[in-house]
Amino acid sequence: MKKLSRLGMIILVLLMVAGCGNLGNSSLSSRSQNGKNAKVTTTPAAKSGQYSTLLQNGRYRVSTISGLTADSDSNNNHNVQSFEAGLLAVSQKEFSPDKYYFQEGQMISSTTARKWLGRKSANNPLGLNPEDNGSKDPDKRNPIYLQQLLEEDFYTQSDKDYHLSAMTIGLAMNEVDYYTKEMYGATFETKISDEQRQAMGQEMANKIVQRLRRNNNLKSIPIVVGLYRQNINDSLVGGTFFSYGVSHKDSLKINDWKPIKEKNQILPVVNNETPINSNDADDFSNFKNHIENYFPNLSGVTAQVHYQDGALNAMVITVTTQFYGVAQIRSFTQFVQESANRYLPQQPAIEIRIQTVQDPQALITKDYNSKQFTNHVLVSY
Repeated sequence: MKKLSRLGMIILVLLMVAGCGNLGNSSLSSRSQNGKNAKVTTTPAAKSGQYSTLLQNGRYRVSTISGLTADSDSNNNHNVQSFEAGLLAVSQKEFSPDKYYFQEGQMISSTTARKWLGRKSANNPLGLNPEDNGSKDPDKRNPIYLQQLLEEDFYTQSDKDYHLSAMTIGLAMNEVDYYTKEMYGATFETKISDEQRQAMGQEMANKIVQRLRRNNNLKSIPIVVGLYRQNINDSLVGGTFFSYGVSHKDSLKINDWKPIKEKNQILPVVNNETPINSNDADDFSNFKNHIENYFPNLSGVTAQVHYQDGALNAMVITVTTQFYGVAQIRSFTQFVQESANRYLPQQPAIEIRIQTVQDPQALITKDYNSKQFTNHVLVSY
């Protein structure tokens, strides 16, 4: 089992009964007590359509299960980031940021998450991944289907109190399960079909809902479960969510699953892939060629593109340079911003990161459906 280190991670082990989380009190108060500072406060939303976050005693509460993965050789850091960001977008489909306050999941402990991510066995009856059948054949062995698990909690306010009112669970399902036949041996692959991934994800989702409902704090709140496809190890982009469902209050299962149509790709395309949208690929190519003529010592220009329902939703461009002078960086940043206005599509959110191999140098950003870019050059004193 692996856990990615996170800044400010608080390791909190909560013992759970029958595989369910146990939060001491799902109602949080912002009232002052005995003249002390308010216990619970909220951050303002960074942008319209984003969640305000609950702070307890002025501190952000970190989930203990974020970054936990199953025992598998799957290793693509892009998956971790896109999984977390995508799950927030899934939550917004059901829980409006105008009504709900966000907190990283506190109901499922790291101890329980490790059990759920493990294989089912006599020693681990709570394992959601199938038991090891002993086979090493890629087409006959039982693969690891569930790779990551994530929880998001949502509160509503009543007077000065905040009550746990909704929850979202994310299940990251493998496209390929990587394994070795012997310790330190070669890596082999078991490919998992879309149909297998969907079926196993839905089955696991219902088991999790049933376990969570045993917790009194979770009996009567809606629980959303999003299913995410982990991208393969050598991909330069993360995976995407492909389905989600809602277990309405007091329900023990999800009866209705809704498809999510998302795609990610790297530009320029690699491995003879066909661009998702040739016009977008051409726009980026023109932008890339234009800025590469500005300085001959650019190390590379690449883009991650994200599509929703067939339309380009976001683009993250990385420009790797070899020069360090502040005047050069400022001049180049202005040139890149002008080139972006000229060549790149106007609709998607765009982020352009200018950096050396070691350090960030400048950032250019534009919101979705906005024509206005802003830039910031990083300097040191």
